[in-house]
Amino acid sequence: MDEVKIVVAHSERATLRVGDVFLKVDADQARIDVEFATMSLAPVPTPEVLWRKPHVLAIAALAGTTLGRLGGPSTGSPAAWAAAGAAIRQLHEAPLPPRPVRAGQSDVALAAELDDECELLVANGLLPADLVTCNRRVAEAALRPWTPAFTHGDLQIAHVFVDGDRVTGIIDWSEAGQGDALYDLATFTLGHEEHLDDVLAGYGTDINLDVIHAWWSLRSLLAVRWLTEHGFDPFAPGCEVDVLRSRV
Repeated sequence: MDEVKIVVAHSERATLRVGDVFLKVDADQARIDVEFATMSLAPVPTPEVLWRKPHVLAIAALAGTTLGRLGGPSTGSPAAWAAAGAAIRQLHEAPLPPRPVRAGQSDVALAAELDDECELLVANGLLPADLVTCNRRVAEAALRPWTPAFTHGDLQIAHVFVDGDRVTGIIDWSEAGQGDALYDLATFTLGHEEHLDDVLAGYGTDINLDVIHAWWSLRSLLAVRWLTEHGFDPFAPGCEVDVLRSRV
């Protein structure tokens, strides 16, 4: 008899696996609706949707394995990482999805959120002030004008599956919409800087590396407190705090 495996769970959403079926349960029905709609528009392989009911999306398991996870060893050949880069470029060049740029993504709003978060990180004793200050300076390069692209929005390496050197699918589209293409690339390579060149070789266009580095700092600064409060460990080796330390 198949067991029920909890893949991830926190107060906002949970993902369960039963055999070859994944059940995504989300407190926000809008995220389920966005995920369902966006997967049908994405020009890259996505999981088969088996059924959808209020607050639950059932999808089939993908073939292959992920390229790794944040805080864990990276796997896959350089060609596999390049194939992922090519798939990301294909997504970014697709016609824009109907979901607009999300509220709070303007440079001014993001800078204000980042400043507030940096202040809380220091005030709550989560991170030393010099580490926060250094990374806040690095993050400044991400706060620039950008052209909206079709983005995944949460493109962790654990969300990209490959079989050999072929991308078999990309999962977890609840944050997808119009966004900054370099944010996707930075999220995908977060904690795995050693594969950035392979990814960009597959992506096939010149990229401002300072912006990639800036997004690594910015994403990590915004994530540390949330992860801590939701039962995750950003201080684990190779995770967000180590990413911040690598920028010093």
